[in-house]
Amino acid sequence: MVRVAALITFLACVVLSEAQHEPGFCAFYEQCGFNPLVDDSTALIPPIVPCLNYSPARHLTGAHYLKLKRVCPMLDNGKSNTYACCSIKQLKSLESSLRLSKVILLRCPSCADNFAHLHCINTCSPNQTQTVEVTKVMNITTFQNTTDTAVVAYKAFISTTFADSAFGSCKNVRIPATGGFAIGTMCGPYGATQCTPQYWYDFQGDSSNGLAPLDIDFKLINEGNTTGLPAGVVPYNGRALKCNETTPTEGEACSCQDCTESCQMIQISPTTSPFTLLGADGYLVVSIILFCLLTFAFLLYLFVACFLRSRRNRKDEEKGRGKGRGKDQNSNDVNQPLIDPAEVTCTDRNSLVAQAFLSSKFQFWGTLMATYPLTVLLLSAVVVAVFSAGLKSIELTTDPVELWSATNSRARMEKEFHDTTFDPFFRTNQLILTAPGRKGHQYDSLLFGPTNFSGIISKELIMQLLELQTRIQNIEFWSEDLNRIASLKDVCFAPLNPVNSSLTDCAVNSLPQYFQNSVNNINAKVNMTENGVTAEVDWRDHLIYCLNSPLSFKDITDLGLSCMADYGAPVFPFLAVGGYKDENFTDAEALILTFSLNNYARDNVKFKVAMQWEQEFINMVQEYRNNPNTNFTFAFMAERSLEDEINRTTAEDIPIFMISYAVIFVYIAVALGEYSSLKRILVDSKFLVGLGGILVVGCSVLASMGFYSWIGIPSSLVILQVVPFLVLAVGADNIFIFVLEYQRDVRRAGETREEHIGRILGNVAPSMLLCSLSESVCFFLGGLSTMPAVKSFALYAALAVLMDFVLQMTAFVALLSLDARRQDNNRCELVCCLTVKTQRANKPNEGFLLPLMRKYYAPALLNCYSRIIVMVVFIFMFCASLFLMFHVTVGLDQELAMPKGSYMLDYFQYLYKYFEVGVPVYFVTKKGYNFSTMAGMNGVCSSVGCDEYSLTQKIQYATEFPDQSYLAIPANSWVDDYIDWLNPGSGCCRLYTSGPNIGNFCSASEVKDICKSNCLGILSSRPNVPKFNRFLPDFLGNRPDLQCPKGGLGAYDKAVVMDKDTGEIIASRFMAYHTPLTNSQEFTAALLRARELAHNITMGMRQIPGTAPDFEVFPYTVTNVFYEQYLTIVSEGFFTISQCLVPTFVVCCLLLGLDLRSGFLNLITIIMITVDTVGVMTLWGIDYNAVALINLVTAVGISVEFVSHMTRSFALSIKPTHVERAKEATANMGSAVFAGVAMTNLPGILVLALAKAQLIQIFFFRLNLIITLLGMAHGLVFLPVLLSYFGPGVNKAVLLQLQQEKEKARRALEMKNNLKQAYENISYEDTETKQEPDSSCTEPSKHVDGPSKMKESEVEVKEERIDRF
Repeated sequence: MVRVAALITFLACVVLSEAQHEPGFCAFYEQCGFNPLVDDSTALIPPIVPCLNYSPARHLTGAHYLKLKRVCPMLDNGKSNTYACCSIKQLKSLESSLRLSKVILLRCPSCADNFAHLHCINTCSPNQTQTVEVTKVMNITTFQNTTDTAVVAYKAFISTTFADSAFGSCKNVRIPATGGFAIGTMCGPYGATQCTPQYWYDFQGDSSNGLAPLDIDFKLINEGNTTGLPAGVVPYNGRALKCNETTPTEGEACSCQDCTESCQMIQISPTTSPFTLLGADGYLVVSIILFCLLTFAFLLYLFVACFLRSRRNRKDEEKGRGKGRGKDQNSNDVNQPLIDPAEVTCTDRNSLVAQAFLSSKFQFWGTLMATYPLTVLLLSAVVVAVFSAGLKSIELTTDPVELWSATNSRARMEKEFHDTTFDPFFRTNQLILTAPGRKGHQYDSLLFGPTNFSGIISKELIMQLLELQTRIQNIEFWSEDLNRIASLKDVCFAPLNPVNSSLTDCAVNSLPQYFQNSVNNINAKVNMTENGVTAEVDWRDHLIYCLNSPLSFKDITDLGLSCMADYGAPVFPFLAVGGYKDENFTDAEALILTFSLNNYARDNVKFKVAMQWEQEFINMVQEYRNNPNTNFTFAFMAERSLEDEINRTTAEDIPIFMISYAVIFVYIAVALGEYSSLKRILVDSKFLVGLGGILVVGCSVLASMGFYSWIGIPSSLVILQVVPFLVLAVGADNIFIFVLEYQRDVRRAGETREEHIGRILGNVAPSMLLCSLSESVCFFLGGLSTMPAVKSFALYAALAVLMDFVLQMTAFVALLSLDARRQDNNRCELVCCLTVKTQRANKPNEGFLLPLMRKYYAPALLNCYSRIIVMVVFIFMFCASLFLMFHVTVGLDQELAMPKGSYMLDYFQYLYKYFEVGVPVYFVTKKGYNFSTMAGMNGVCSSVGCDEYSLTQKIQYATEFPDQSYLAIPANSWVDDYIDWLNPGSGCCRLYTSGPNIGNFCSASEVKDICKSNCLGILSSRPNVPKFNRFLPDFLGNRPDLQCPKGGLGAYDKAVVMDKDTGEIIASRFMAYHTPLTNSQEFTAALLRARELAHNITMGMRQIPGTAPDFEVFPYTVTNVFYEQYLTIVSEGFFTISQCLVPTFVVCCLLLGLDLRSGFLNLITIIMITVDTVGVMTLWGIDYNAVALINLVTAVGISVEFVSHMTRSFALSIKPTHVERAKEATANMGSAVFAGVAMTNLPGILVLALAKAQLIQIFFFRLNLIITLLGMAHGLVFLPVLLSYFGPGVNKAVLLQLQQEKEKARRALEMKNNLKQAYENISYEDTETKQEPDSSCTEPSKHVDGPSKMKESEVEVKEERIDRF
């Protein structure tokens, strides 16, 4: 037997040596049997090899000829002249083999034709011996149970011209389901980017990949080069079709998506260039010009004013009027010029009437409240309790979507449409693992050559990752909602088996999935021979291959392992590894482990189960991280993490806010005290008054929150943090103004305590009303904002400020009345039963701050030089801030919402560093488009025959410019894959031709003998309408496998929604991928570009016949609802702040009696504070977003406190000059504003620096500090100077009233004296003891002088009262 075998081997060698390379002869013919070198169990197609047979080519006739014509039409030379070297059985095997590749190449007919062309030449060419050289034969048992010599390896000689052209026609063909290139699955470990014609053909000739029945060594020979060629060999140099050419079988040219030569030249509009002037930043140039203009205008005003003043003074001197001082009829000097009634304007009269009316009403009201303090406090408590009762039904909004995205916003409606029509985007739970400091190694692969492996791509760490993954997959917990033990399979996303899922059906993406999570597969090793070299291949060879060919069902090593995950889908390398460059995946710096869960609605019982699983996931991962034996350094997140961390940091920072409020309370309690005597310190302190003021603020906030809870407007944590702070700032200011005015005033003779309090309230309440009403109206108008967080904040703040004013006018007045009674009785505070003997001095208590500001600060600020410097400096600040405002960063990076030390901060850092692709983006089509017509299909697809500017083709164009479109991977297309699936050449859609299911759909995995009919019936590139609608459900339910990788289950079953009754497609989606997006600016820009693209697609598809006029395509990404606000937040902010500024001007003008100038100056200062705040935000790195907008609205309210009190004080002053009036306002009102606003806010703000949350540190500490400091600077520095130059003149109606009262008093006194003198002369005319004339006049004059002085004193008191306020 041994001799027989040796003889047969010898004869085979003789045959090989005698075979000649000449035209018309075959090297092999007919099927011999199975290749003994290929394992049948791992082969993806039967490894049938031909028999060695050096013989002439056969003439084909009949069925043999027709089969060749269908499989290899390029070899057809007519019925009478067609010769070939393949039998009909070989043609059937070749057809079956080509079908696997055609499934993914058919979308480009010229590519599919070129691919078949070469294999037809190798198998069937009549000149086979000229292009093929048999290199290895073996004796095998044939199908007829005889022994024959089979060819198991040969060389194929190809011209590089043909090879390059064929490769060029296929290199850009896409796989619609993934957006990747088909060539990437046909080039072994090199992937699409490194694939070359040689690598491509090497893969096709490698029997280890399960797709080639024998080894083929492709030799690519340059045209004309015969060096080293066997005698008679002529490298095949047929004509390969270009991808933009039609095929001989009338196949159309490939589409642009699959063939760059078919693409039209795309004109991309240039990106918007920055605004420039004179070659520099345009905003900088404008700001400089504005500064120069404003400064020049101010200096010009100074010059003109000085000139007119000097000219007026000369005229006054010529007329003898002196420097503005008038003379009465007795030639006595007066402080003000005499006012003629004709000089009083309507505005002056209105202002006087308004002030008199408000003062009288508030005086009456204050006296009433002070008279019945206990009753007032009781009624106030009842009202607050009624309002606050609504807190029992308070609803706190914690969902970020509800908080920052308006219900009727476009992104919100798109999200609602997507989540209700399709399933919501799955919940992501992810780990990103690294191993810093771990050394890598170089692996000399038998198949792939020297390859670098980073430190983390090691067998040890992969096994540890698999162990961690298994532990997480096996998490179990008791679920109260399910009333049983729950696990991952209850909530996981299982795309290929969504019903009754097992753990292996759950979508878990990781590197161990390339080994189907099998320890045995990772440990597998085998010796393999390649090109005469035998070496061991192991997990590294398999991994190299799978990272570059993730769609492969079998690698090219002798391990024979699949690359598909255990749940049946591919794991793309960007989902398994990260931190690589140029697709050198084994150099990756990170491993990625992702668990995907179904995203249930919040009212679904499984939502809580998913949340509970995620909590168990977090606990396990944290425990694993704390294990000292862990070799990984990693970051992680769960879907619930973002909301959890925001809520956690809010809860943790509540004590910081409480400390802040406590500091403010202590300051108010201490600062309100008089401290005139150490012995009376417990009597004169205002601890209870300060506490009462804080309680008033707290009650106003509670009442506001309770009221809105009654009517169903939800609150939020932002409101709980900001509104009390704002109302405290407003309320403390009013408290200080009221209490300090009470302390600085002396109770008049015969005036009761209650009347005294009422009179003081009449003086200050109009100013308090001015500020509170301005702020309340401002915030109510801010409630028109479309942003939920801004709207709810504005409404809550408006009512809280209004309630605070009401309670101050009632409860606080009553409280002050009680405290004044205690103080008058010399009782100690807190211990009222104790009294002190030291009496209170009956004189005004100006405290420390008022004399300091009157004596030092106001004169220093308002001298002629300081005023000029202040004006120039603040003009510069305004112009510089205007420039900076146009460069403020818009957005809010999500990591800023996390507290310091949060594990999410590490995750965001890892995410931006290691992820190589961005978030998915769906292009969603709504109802109104007919996909089933030929025009409908062509308007969407991107394969051969599709419209040049179809939906998917436009997305493809956009990916060519990722820097502008922010799209990295083109959209998958169920229409393209459906068309390919229906194509008879794919073998995917067949019909049962026998059995009980005859006429029904038959999957490609079924036995061929019972499914002989294809779905379309005839060879066609497109189905008709009935067939489109009939087979679409079958396509969507067909699980992809090796025989038919185009099945739609998993990839598309959730992407198409049909009407259950009519079968009409009412919605569909096409998934693409963004480029990696790392900050809110990029997310916002990506949203804008995607919307522009979707609008362009919509307009194009509406032109297709049968499309509804309201049909729409929109882009959907899970992040859109968060970042849409930044598209309009600038205009939204401008609108909101403008709404807030209007009432400050209107209310100021109305309450000052239509004083337009005061209102205008008030408005200018508040605008400057706002602009300067935004400018400093830019300098301090504070982004502009909804949280910042809330604070800017707050800034307007606080600015009113800094500005309006000062403006009103100046407007009512009757000092003779602007400077003196500004000094008086600065000293009297400035001291109260400084103590009540600035010094109340600053201690509390500084405490917020200790908060853990970055959001609080940036947007509450930094921003509120900026607002307070700028408000203080503008209110106490800039505004007094501005008023000293441009403030309104003295109210002449007030001066005329004083003048008339003085004149009336003087005339009454003169008449009384004259009558009395006449009476005395008559009475004493006949008296014997007649006195001297001088002495007789002296005594009565003393009696007359008493009432005279009293009358004058009353006038002076009234003048002082008007002068002060």
